[in-house]
Amino acid sequence: MAKLTSSPAKSVAIIGAGWAGCAAALELAQAGAHITLIEAGRHLGGRARGVSLHGHQLDNGQHILLGAYSESLRLMRKAGVDIDQALLKLPLQMVYPQHEDGMSFIAPRLPAPLHMLVALWKTTGLSFADKQALARFSTTARWMSWRLHEDCSVTELLERFDQTERLCRLMWNPLCIAALNTPPERASAQVFLNVLRDSLGASRAASDMLLPRVDLSALFPDKAAALVSKHGGQVLMGHTVQALHQNADGKWQLDIKHSEANTAGITPFDSVILASDFANAERLMQPLPGHTGSMPAFTYESITTCYLQYEQTVRLPRPMLALLDDPAQSKWGQYVFDRGQLHDTQAGLLAVAVSASEQACALDQQQLAQDIAAQLAHSLGMPTLLQPLWHKCISEKRATFSCTPKLQRPDNQTSSPGLFLAGDYTKGDYPATLEGAVRSGVAASKAALAFLKSK
Repeated sequence: MAKLTSSPAKSVAIIGAGWAGCAAALELAQAGAHITLIEAGRHLGGRARGVSLHGHQLDNGQHILLGAYSESLRLMRKAGVDIDQALLKLPLQMVYPQHEDGMSFIAPRLPAPLHMLVALWKTTGLSFADKQALARFSTTARWMSWRLHEDCSVTELLERFDQTERLCRLMWNPLCIAALNTPPERASAQVFLNVLRDSLGASRAASDMLLPRVDLSALFPDKAAALVSKHGGQVLMGHTVQALHQNADGKWQLDIKHSEANTAGITPFDSVILASDFANAERLMQPLPGHTGSMPAFTYESITTCYLQYEQTVRLPRPMLALLDDPAQSKWGQYVFDRGQLHDTQAGLLAVAVSASEQACALDQQQLAQDIAAQLAHSLGMPTLLQPLWHKCISEKRATFSCTPKLQRPDNQTSSPGLFLAGDYTKGDYPATLEGAVRSGVAASKAALAFLKSK
């Protein structure tokens, strides 16, 4: 990114220290802007942050990154993250426990597209017709350059490509929910294809699955904020921006509430990036003169992560396994992670991801944990899993926006000069993922930098 050459340094306020805000702050700080990163909470990371629980440093939600997350990995390296130490790299896989009627698909470490062909040939649990359907989908999608003439639901796309019921149940539907956090009957086929294009349809390394070995705050936001401070900026925690005002000279004034009296350094800014969640961004923009009011009406999907602690001798055959969910039978989990294989101090701790399920989110936490423990005991053939030593369910009711077909998402540029949006909900190829947030933060930083240079 080009650097500012004007002196003194232009000042930018970034409201929200999630992954989008931290990405924007890091880029602009290194470009020479004076950054004030403002966060209402007490922890960095927004909806993907670290939490302390029973003496463990965990996350508010279990995440999977992909080798295709090029911007996230680039900024992590820029912030000083040792990628090899911070992330466990696994080949693309969809492996179910042996006690389930599932499949075992593992891509070998071979050049693309050979890795997919060999994986398909060696896959167990799929019939010849299932494998033919998968090959046909991949070939046709490549021929179409992963583009649709008109967006539709993922379910419609799979029907159009004559995908078998078993292949959809075991592979495509779980991948859709994992990537878009939206049920396939309501999920955007084009966004789904975008993710497949950059992972399955790209290099072998792009399809790798990356599991964090450190908590999500430590993985990037903490280091990004430290670098902002190193460049002379400031990071203000526990500060809530209540209103924005643009002065006659074009400068931005922030009304900020903090439990303590110290709000030093809150002065007019040359530019502001709203990197909060969509609802707070809309709240701050609504009173501004000239605001068009054309922000979309988003709906949201939940994500629940259930942590279950067992004896330290409990260990899964792999760091992560897919699960067959069936809400009708109170089977809510879609993936289970062995935290002991990710963190030396978390032996016996399992994390189960429950995505895009309002039913599960509405359950009493005790009941949900019992259901998930029963699901694990049955799926893994381990009756001892019925009784965890302790459990904790963490739900984000508005974890992501519903990534539906033809959804109109806002630009980073707003109708107010010098005011920009950053967040996974802004216009882009990706759904509400860490990579989507980081890409939006980078795009907002570039737009803000161009604005500052024009002044």
